[in-house]
Amino acid sequence: MNHGIRHKNKLVTNESLFIRGPLSRLKELGFAFKVFFNFIRAFRIMHFVGPCVTVFGSARFTQESEYYVYAEKIGAELSKMGFTIMTGGGPGIMEAANKGAYETGGYSVGCNIVLPFEQKPNPFLHKWIDIPYFFLRKVILVKYSYAFVVMPGGIGTLDELFEALTLIQTKIIKNFPVVIFGSEYHKELCEHIHLMAERESISEADMELLFVTDSVDDLIKHIDTYAIKEFGLTKKASKPKWWYGEKLKPNEKE
Repeated sequence: MNHGIRHKNKLVTNESLFIRGPLSRLKELGFAFKVFFNFIRAFRIMHFVGPCVTVFGSARFTQESEYYVYAEKIGAELSKMGFTIMTGGGPGIMEAANKGAYETGGYSVGCNIVLPFEQKPNPFLHKWIDIPYFFLRKVILVKYSYAFVVMPGGIGTLDELFEALTLIQTKIIKNFPVVIFGSEYHKELCEHIHLMAERESISEADMELLFVTDSVDDLIKHIDTYAIKEFGLTKKASKPKWWYGEKLKPNEKE
């Protein structure tokens, strides 16, 4: 499905047209309806996925990368704890985390961004949704998750990290654990966050929102302590309601 057009060698999507400036009232109303429709669609599809851990990371790492291997192991270990693994649904780190859960017998879901290049859903997803808007995708990646794992990535990964941190800092969501995996890769990032604390642009308490590690075991223990035990996390036995037109497909778990 083509959600954009080429204009002067640049991609122009509905989203980019909307945020460039004021449009006619009719066009802005139409865009608002499209956003609302996609929110409702996402809520319906993801309502029964259970407590999730969202794994953020680059789409560009291959299976030969050590980060891919780590992400696969993390996905597997988190799924053994009873979490559904949620990612952006694409290749690289996202695929690895989904694969770990999928092949361990856990549950694996993805929020795939609709682009005319680069990304399509990876083959290790029990359920996924194609989302046309970046901001909507970030809402879904946060809404169903009780912990966030930040693997090595690029600008999009940093965007997702600071989105989660901002929501926790401002108490929009609860103080769910945020784990940065890969101390060497994220060395300069962590140094800059420490600098912000030193310059008092963030508080010392904000530093406690992050846990940096190179150990899968330590990551699992941290999430067990600050997600499962802290919030008494259990999977709710919710079922589809026929009057909403909801039903499970054969490959979806209850």
